[in-house]
Amino acid sequence: MNLLSRIPAWLRNKYFVAIAVFAAIMLFFDKNDIFTQMGRKKQLRELEESREYYSDEITSERKELEQLKSNPGILEKFAREKYLMKRDNEDLYLIPENSSKGNN
Repeated sequence: MNLLSRIPAWLRNKYFVAIAVFAAIMLFFDKNDIFTQMGRKKQLRELEESREYYSDEITSERKELEQLKSNPGILEKFAREKYLMKRDNEDLYLIPENSSKGNN
């Protein structure tokens, strides 16, 4: 018995074979295959999330800058907390915070 006669007719159709080979090449062997596209979409989502995060950070930093420019009290508070500045007649004591308790 002939080997080709065992294969269904729709699988022996030259158009079906051509379309199947083309689809396999495009889905799995092309440089822009489906797995690469899924990876790129994931990377794009991550980049959009980080862009949103940094946009929010820029907005909050601009607000803080405007407050520092307009209010000398906030400027003094910022300098004392961030840069540990003090007045001439003050003493500054730094007490370190323990991040892990029970660590000797």
